[in-house]
Amino acid sequence: MHAFAREIETALDAASGVASDPVEVEVVGRGSLASCFDVTGLAVASIAAAGGELARYAASDEGAVGRVEVDRRLASMWFGFSLRPEGWALPSPWDPIAGDYPTRDGWIRLHTNAPHHRDAAIAVLGVEADRKAVAAAVARHESEGLEAALVEGRGCAAAMRTQAEWARHPQGEAVAREPLVAWATVPCATESRPDRSRSRGAPLAGVRVLDLTRVLAGPVATRFLASWGADVLRIDPPSWDEPAVVPEVTVGKRCAGLDLEQAGDRARFESLVAEADVFVHGYRPDALARLGYDSARIRALNPDLIDVALCAYGWTGPWRGRRGFDSLVQMSSGIAHAGSLWANAPRPTPLPVQALDHAAGYLMAAAVLRGLRLRRDAGLAASARLSLARTASLLTAGPPDTASGALAAEEPSDLAPGVEDTTWGAARRLRVPLRIAGLNGESGTPACALRSGPPAWRGGAVAAGV
Repeated sequence: MHAFAREIETALDAASGVASDPVEVEVVGRGSLASCFDVTGLAVASIAAAGGELARYAASDEGAVGRVEVDRRLASMWFGFSLRPEGWALPSPWDPIAGDYPTRDGWIRLHTNAPHHRDAAIAVLGVEADRKAVAAAVARHESEGLEAALVEGRGCAAAMRTQAEWARHPQGEAVAREPLVAWATVPCATESRPDRSRSRGAPLAGVRVLDLTRVLAGPVATRFLASWGADVLRIDPPSWDEPAVVPEVTVGKRCAGLDLEQAGDRARFESLVAEADVFVHGYRPDALARLGYDSARIRALNPDLIDVALCAYGWTGPWRGRRGFDSLVQMSSGIAHAGSLWANAPRPTPLPVQALDHAAGYLMAAAVLRGLRLRRDAGLAASARLSLARTASLLTAGPPDTASGALAAEEPSDLAPGVEDTTWGAARRLRVPLRIAGLNGESGTPACALRSGPPAWRGGAVAAGV
């Protein structure tokens, strides 16, 4: 068993209360993503973890656990983008100002995809929104001082550190002490909460997942759950958008909008929480609490809820509330520096894909599935907390890739049959990298725009005017 798989299994087993029957996992396919870290190994292990938990959940009433097969080639490709538009194109995933900039003493990365993060960076630097002007301003600063100023100004940035520097940093030390998945359980309020409608083909049919996640890990988690039949309802605030990513991650879901600063929308949100089975969110620690929805309030609304959350930099330490994204955590944790040494490059060299996001997403899905078993089989309501920084530790502490051969170029046979009629036009998707004996995934509804439907569960009603 790969070291990644062992650590993931140990992290999931820390939620004691249900037995974990062994799962037979077969890895097929060839090739690896080029990196100084075993990115393909992480892809295979995290997808296998979610698949193994799904196989166990489906087998609880059926007997033997189904064999899991993961295609390492397709797993690597799904850690990029799975959607292939036909006759249209996805916008760039990066704002023109976003990127790596040299400073007086190193490098810093600015993350400006969200307009308010871009505005914050421009305000702190005191320049126009022009990349050359930004570069000239950044070059006058030292990395860590500018990082602190940008964060204080409500922007998103990360100075490039070495792995040794991160290990000595107070936040690196805090993350090293955190478990990969931090669990908490309480007894369910009801004696049993049976699944609304299960079938062997779609084992998550009837499971209601309330999705308050954004780019990219959380949406990957809920996309996985939707593909196996869950009723996933994504909720976004009025002005949020992520146009390069939404077509990739909303397949199988329904998307609605609520403003949690408005009384009517708050009442609707609380009704959705009360009726949900699973709550998945990616807000910074204490962000929901500032809206009046701390963990105690959420648990009061639904004592039996499975609550799974992700943050960027960990749940303890001085940076526990810091804004962050995959690319920033790669800079902070030493991944981008290690990549530059490996590639003999004069600048930060990130992973070939946003592997922290994708791996954390599949681990979140695995935690949801373990939580479903805990609730059904042990009468426990579980909460799980994960972070991108702790996922980075999993990757960097792992063994190097020992598989032979680079990943071959994409071929027509890598695409699934059929065309997906998304909101933006026709598209194809890659074949899924996971197979589970006796189970059939389903794509469900095509990818759709944010806030394109009502904030209601399937078959449920929504109040007039909401």
